[in-house]
Amino acid sequence: MDQVSEQQVMRKLRFRLVPFLMLLFVIAYVDRVNVSFAALTMNKDIGLNAYTYGLGAGIFFIGYFIFEVPSNLMLARVGARRWIARILFSWGLVACAMMFVQGQKSFLTLRFILGVAEAGFSPGVILYLTYWFPARYRARVVAQWHLAIPIALAVGAPVSTWIMQLNGALGLKGWQWLFMLEGLPAVLLPIIVLFVLPDKPAQASWLSESEKRWLERELETDREKIVVKKTESGVGKIFTNPLIWAFGFIYFANVGSNYGLSMFMPQIIKQLGFSTMQTGLIMFIPYLCGCVGMMVIGHFSDRFKERKWHLIASLLITSLGLGIAGLLGPTLGAIVMLCVATIGIMGVKGPFWPIPAAHLSGAGAAAGIAFINSVGNLGGWAGPYMVGWFKYFTDSFKGGLCGLALLAFSGALMTLFTVKVSQAAPVAQEAAAGTAEAAGKR
Repeated sequence: MDQVSEQQVMRKLRFRLVPFLMLLFVIAYVDRVNVSFAALTMNKDIGLNAYTYGLGAGIFFIGYFIFEVPSNLMLARVGARRWIARILFSWGLVACAMMFVQGQKSFLTLRFILGVAEAGFSPGVILYLTYWFPARYRARVVAQWHLAIPIALAVGAPVSTWIMQLNGALGLKGWQWLFMLEGLPAVLLPIIVLFVLPDKPAQASWLSESEKRWLERELETDREKIVVKKTESGVGKIFTNPLIWAFGFIYFANVGSNYGLSMFMPQIIKQLGFSTMQTGLIMFIPYLCGCVGMMVIGHFSDRFKERKWHLIASLLITSLGLGIAGLLGPTLGAIVMLCVATIGIMGVKGPFWPIPAAHLSGAGAAAGIAFINSVGNLGGWAGPYMVGWFKYFTDSFKGGLCGLALLAFSGALMTLFTVKVSQAAPVAQEAAAGTAEAAGKR
């Protein structure tokens, strides 16, 4: 297949799969973080202080951590289409049920159950993308899919604060309307998932037979070049591999920085004197910057077939932005630095995920990607907890933001000392060589 045909296949895959998967991620992410907007009035209504709110915002990830690996193994066994639909429906029901929280215990319980319900979605989609896209395209595709995060926050912010204006309608609080209306799409979409997402290229009616054969050859070439091989019979080895734990910590640093910021950013902005609606509109700006940063960093990571230094740069940008924002305190300059931090936070996604994907295959990939994601997502508990703790005991966000900056910096150091340059993109380079060799034979 010539280069023009290869580009046509990639365009088909991007058009048919990525936008819909992005939509699902937008819905998932909105249901994870809409509690940050609900907190603007909910905390007072049900008696939550900053400490308990931070604990509850992050406890989502404890449930996520416990059930993520089993969920991804089930996805590999029963197929992505059915399992993603199941995850979507489950978390939608729990997201809607959040409207019934009445105090600390019910808030903490439902946030934990929401994490259990959504467990496996993100690593499941990352694994699913490896079934379709050759390794040399994955940083761009993963970055494009992760655009759902800043889009969810940029669009979700004004939408969420607008919904909050329904306060009092039909006797419901604004935050109750928020949980109900933003949880409903996840309840209604699973039936569409079953019709739209094929499990593997062989089931894609929109690919010709020659395109399917070419794609399968490309993916098989990648599998043969994977650094860690024959993990099918040794899934347990994943959990004792120091490199996998290092990947988990790097992702922990990124996720902790992300959620530590996003769960409190509405409160950080509102303390400058803005209204609830103005806060939602201002929230659009940092995540628009994050969209641009994610795509630019992912593009250059693929273009130069380099992961390590793009990852380190993204983590250092995160650390710089958060640290300076914390030192500046409640000022407009701090909001500018939060925009910088968001570029780094979102920029990590593209160069990071191709690194572990280049070391895993088969059932080992399902378990390894889920394990890295689950360990990393514990940062989603640690980050909000840290910020909430500092806010409760110091009545300031300064200590929390500086703590997040140190966390991101530690992720950069871990990357520096554990990820070898030669490991960063071996599959991309070898797959390209394999493609050229195959083309020569044809």
